Amino acid sequence: MSNNTKNLLVIGIVFGVLMIAAPVTMTISAYTSVKLTLLDNAGVMIESKGLRIYVDPYLLPEEYENKPADVVCVTHPHGDHYNILDINLIQKEDTINIFPANMSDAVALFDGVGVNPGVEVVISDTITITAFYMYTFSLEGYDATHPAENNWTSYIIDINGFVIFHAGDSKNIPEYEQLTGRIDVAMLPLGPGCQTMFEMEVVDAINTIQPDYMVPLHFQEPANDIFYNTYGVLFQATTYVGLDHFQSYRF
Repeated sequence: MSNNTKNLLVIGIVFGVLMIAAPVTMTISAYTSVKLTLLDNAGVMIESKGLRIYVDPYLLPEEYENKPADVVCVTHPHGDHYNILDINLIQKEDTINIFPANMSDAVALFDGVGVNPGVEVVISDTITITAFYMYTFSLEGYDATHPAENNWTSYIIDINGFVIFHAGDSKNIPEYEQLTGRIDVAMLPLGPGCQTMFEMEVVDAINTIQPDYMVPLHFQEPANDIFYNTYGVLFQATTYVGLDHFQSYRF
């Protein structure tokens, strides 16, 4: 796909305000075409509607060359989220590559689309991807590892009204109030606390967003099980899908 064609797919949100359609009332059985695979670290592969979407692919096994990407989304340039070798492994001629706008070298290298929070990319007539906020705070005299001013991005992936949120490396931030009740699957990091939300911050994020499902990211096994065993009682309205790396779940 040419760069001009890719640019036509980008729709700016006026004044940076994210507008999300009201949730569609459907039973969960209607979403059996959405398959989510947890990769390494914060990597995710989503398959639906004949398309394959990756977010932050990292340390992919060689056989993933046979699972090429229709879309690759990268949240920020840290090496465990943006890896050129992994992105090259899953590229095909018309892959749409989405990066934060300030990753200009990556945008140029992969003929990509640069986005800031509040920008929507139309992938097909049933799939849109909207960049959202992602940042951390300064801690005890140390600068933030993911500064808000960098405009690095989390992603809201809407598949025919079924909405998946990938938080990237973020703290529990005030902007999550914009997502309350609008997310079906929230993918949130478990730590470490110097890099992302951690422990009760994750619980607070879940209870603010109020997703139907929560899938943990950014952990070393068995931290996913330990988190649920410790804190699961505090978010009983949300179903916890504690996948191990390279395990899949179908919605």
